[in-house]
Amino acid sequence: MFYDHRKIEKKAQNAWVKSGIYKVRDKVKRKDLPAGRQENFYHLVMFPYPSGNLHIGHWYNFAPADVYARFKRMSGFNVLSPIGFDAFGLPAENAAIKRKIHPRDWTYKNIAFMRKQLKTMGNIYDWSREIITADPGYYKWTQWMFLYLFNRGLVYRKKAPANWCPSCRTVLANEQVVGGQCERCSSAVIQKEIEQWLFKITDYAERLLGDLNDLDWPEKTKAMQRNWIGRSEGANIKFEVKCQRLNVKYFLDVFTTRLDTIFGCTYLVIAPENPIIENLKLKIENFDEVVRYIETAKKKTDLMRTDLAKEKTGVELKGIKAFNPFNGEEVPVFVADYVLGHYGTGAVMAVPAHDERDFEFARKFQLPIKQVICEFYPEPKCPILENAFEEDGHLVASGAFDGLSSAEAREKMAEWLEKNGAGQKTVNYKLRDWLVSRQRYWGAPIPLVFCEGCKKQVEISNFHPSAGGPISKSIQNSKSKIPNSFSRGELLNPGWIAVLEKSLPVKLPDIKDYLPTDEGRSPLARSEKFVKTKCPKCGGAAKRETDTMDTFVCSSWYYLRYTDPKNLKKFADAKKMKTWLPVKMYVGGAEHSVLHLLYSRFFTKALYDGKFVGFKEPFLSLRHQGTILGSDGQKMSKSRGNVVDPDVLVKEFGVDAVRMHLCFMSEYSQGGPWNPHGILGVSRFLQRAATLISRSQPGKNGKAAGQAGLPAGQAGDKCPDRLLHQTIKKTGEDIENFKFNTAVSGLMILFNEIENRSYLKIKNRKLIIKLLAPFAPHLAEELWRKFGGKKSVHAEKWPAYDKNKIIEENFVLVVQVDGKMRDSLEAPVGISRDEAEKLTIARGNVKKWLEGKEIAKTIFIPGKLINIVTRR
Repeated sequence: MFYDHRKIEKKAQNAWVKSGIYKVRDKVKRKDLPAGRQENFYHLVMFPYPSGNLHIGHWYNFAPADVYARFKRMSGFNVLSPIGFDAFGLPAENAAIKRKIHPRDWTYKNIAFMRKQLKTMGNIYDWSREIITADPGYYKWTQWMFLYLFNRGLVYRKKAPANWCPSCRTVLANEQVVGGQCERCSSAVIQKEIEQWLFKITDYAERLLGDLNDLDWPEKTKAMQRNWIGRSEGANIKFEVKCQRLNVKYFLDVFTTRLDTIFGCTYLVIAPENPIIENLKLKIENFDEVVRYIETAKKKTDLMRTDLAKEKTGVELKGIKAFNPFNGEEVPVFVADYVLGHYGTGAVMAVPAHDERDFEFARKFQLPIKQVICEFYPEPKCPILENAFEEDGHLVASGAFDGLSSAEAREKMAEWLEKNGAGQKTVNYKLRDWLVSRQRYWGAPIPLVFCEGCKKQVEISNFHPSAGGPISKSIQNSKSKIPNSFSRGELLNPGWIAVLEKSLPVKLPDIKDYLPTDEGRSPLARSEKFVKTKCPKCGGAAKRETDTMDTFVCSSWYYLRYTDPKNLKKFADAKKMKTWLPVKMYVGGAEHSVLHLLYSRFFTKALYDGKFVGFKEPFLSLRHQGTILGSDGQKMSKSRGNVVDPDVLVKEFGVDAVRMHLCFMSEYSQGGPWNPHGILGVSRFLQRAATLISRSQPGKNGKAAGQAGLPAGQAGDKCPDRLLHQTIKKTGEDIENFKFNTAVSGLMILFNEIENRSYLKIKNRKLIIKLLAPFAPHLAEELWRKFGGKKSVHAEKWPAYDKNKIIEENFVLVVQVDGKMRDSLEAPVGISRDEAEKLTIARGNVKKWLEGKEIAKTIFIPGKLINIVTRR
């Protein structure tokens, strides 16, 4: 058979569309599904940004993942494998601005082209469930999600230093700053004071950490999330602070994870953001110098400030001293940028003998270095330190705690703190709240308005922000039109009022001047028609929030919408979500290990708390694809000339060849360099497979017709049964474990074995076609029809292997003489020790090594080796 991929692919895809084979229904019993369990199985790939055409990296994500989805479908599962477009955000907007095209026009033009490319792949996507995050029908529910969190008190606004990209002209979350640069445009990121909206993801830190344990995710990914959340067990210590100018006492809370080292504290360090600096400004003798240092620190990102390789800087607060609560020792206080205001208490005790950063700082500023932890106890004298000793050990020079191990000392010292009112044990997290407001045009508008009248009512009411219920009676009795209640979010953010659900979506206006501004305001602020509105609470004049949402808000709940994408009344019907969710298998890039995955988990837990979903984790299993590099081993880029265009490959070799080569080229999670010759080999393999399977066409009576002069049925079926059933077993297991490369390798071995056979029985042909189907769906469909298949091969059941036929009759027995390999031979499975000894001793290669020697014993490991030991 000549394998004409163009003709075959078009024919198969048209048939799939006509039959609606991949249109998924929520009810599991379907005629076109294989018999079996027929459970619902939600399989999802991370949807793409429409910032350009599909590249080979997209194919590497989507094609092997589709192999898995097809295999699960043939294994009896009702598979939902949807697709859509993550359409809002910086990638699409920046690309549009560069080309001087409106972001909406650019985005939807790309979506149309990418949709066409995706359909060319032949994946089992149910296109009736397509979602586009920039559609008003979708971002209506993104805005609903924002308001849900807002009304639960999980959203707040504050003015604080933020990561600002001068090129993109917007705020970036910490996770979007890589090496001090914007992850999108690589511009150097600076710090800028700006009003911003944040989600209180820190309220979920412990749950986000603990629930990782039960997930079937790569351990590296779970470790990255644990590190980002950064749970630290330690203690808060109250250091008394005295001023030399005035007899005034303050207390400075210091967090430490190494309470056992407190007797080695020789100075304190506070973050530039610590409010105690402002409180002490009249007492700090060199306040102007301190202010200049703080202003310099404000320009640095957190990553720049905490870089271990950078030179340590700081300024002493002259006239200020702190006192160690354990021994009363007086220590100086410094401000230094390597301490962050948002972590712990924004102040640390410096123990240079046992912390490398403190050690370097102390050396630079000629501060005392006092060792209080030694590896062993008792030691006559601790060694002179050339570097900080950061390990646990035993306490020395620590008063009543001498001789205790570090772990014991931390417990007893914490008890001492609590007993003496000088502190307590505590837990801190590195995780920061999620900054979600963006000063850009192309995003979902934040559904809030600012009302000056309602602000005054909140401020004069008797509410505590953490309370709930009606406003005070004095407000209710006012003659003015006063709303009788405020949500938790409205109380936490006086003046900011939620748009009513019936008024959603707040549509993104089609403005001409959509370019970002330098002053940190959204382009929407220039649209008076958009900004001016009425307060949904009191009916008074109000102004809309003009910031848009971070695109990660849109993608943090999209997996829910696929279950019910056309619902106009809810983000998804509860019964439909229960039918499909949580996602059984999620596939996507490891670059989302922290950002998207953490945010989606936060959303899920928040919705679970409101009883909107019945599960706590969105993605039960997760697999990452690796990165495809250029043939030169470098990252693909146009400037290097090593970019691979999948459309060109499809045109030359066909979809199935591209799919199968991506499966075969390397271990899926690793990726690797593109081999331009590899796809040619796979293309030849598919042609050979088509020829071998169809080498003997079925006759009219359903029996195989003869070929090359061989009478029909004379030679019998020459397909090696054992290898066929071993391949069925191996292929299924390999696909299940995302080992696509070894699965393809096994198929190639099978075809090599049958290449010289005269013909195959129809039964075995069909088994082999089924094995080929997930990898080369178009070719498999064509071959299946040729051999009498009435319905699609993709509606067939995955072949079962015969356990009795996968057992090997023989194995390779390794022969050793005195522990050294001297021979090997093929022996029958189940051979006894005596039989193995007789068989090996009779062999010539063994005899020469035994000549003149007496056998003392034999060591026999069934199924592996025999070792003949001689007397010395």
